[in-house]
Amino acid sequence: MRVAICAPSTPFTRDDAMRVEALARAEYPQVALDFHEQCFAVEGHFAGADAVRLAAFLDCANDPAFDAVWFVRGGYGANRIAGDVLARAGDAARAKVYLGYSDGGTLLGALYGSGIGRAVHAPMPTDIRRSGGEAAVRRTLGWLAGGRDGVEASGDAVPRVAFNLMTLAMLMGTPLMPDLRGHAVLVEEVAEYHYAVDRLLFHVCHGLAAQGAAGLRLGRVSDVPENDRPFGIEPEAMARHWCAVAGLPFLGSADIGHDIDNKIVPFGLAPQG
Repeated sequence: MRVAICAPSTPFTRDDAMRVEALARAEYPQVALDFHEQCFAVEGHFAGADAVRLAAFLDCANDPAFDAVWFVRGGYGANRIAGDVLARAGDAARAKVYLGYSDGGTLLGALYGSGIGRAVHAPMPTDIRRSGGEAAVRRTLGWLAGGRDGVEASGDAVPRVAFNLMTLAMLMGTPLMPDLRGHAVLVEEVAEYHYAVDRLLFHVCHGLAAQGAAGLRLGRVSDVPENDRPFGIEPEAMARHWCAVAGLPFLGSADIGHDIDNKIVPFGLAPQG
């Protein structure tokens, strides 16, 4: 299993890349990692200008020597290149696995909607920076090596996808939004005020209901900033409320989030082999 790693959004550091490579060599020798040099480029907020990030992604996706493309981290920026990725993805790109989450969900959704490769919500190399983050990185490496212990276990009998809530909300109404008719949609959020989470759920639940999604699962809502007054409603109650208003089934909890326990969700029908 040869895995190309690129940065569609924001940059990584060489020191952290070395930590991920050392972990892979020691515990998953059957998974060969190749960090694209672009992962370490910096231009303002981004891992290089749009053209640089696009070129690196296409280098990885269109190279038949690689089996998978792993996004190094999220942040913001994938939407600025996603349309061109779809237009310029070649035959080799259609045979690959694409892994990431957070802002990387923009590309996962776009690729999934276009039938390019296999999209997988999964921990990224950047998770090594979290306390205990080696466990998250191991989860993805283990999946790439053929293990399935790290897959999110809610076991929906319909196709599944997983997104950061803000990322999914921003996809809706754009050409990058996949058709999620009949899908269980798993969402999570980080670093948003409770009122913002409620607003996002209002938008997303109505959008998913209009598409005919099978329902919503709510992952973890973490690192919520302190507002000037308590919002008074917890995320599960928000999700239940907006699902009911929109006519979208609420399917319960999901074991995903911006944390070291974030589980793997292959897009499409489960189980995935």
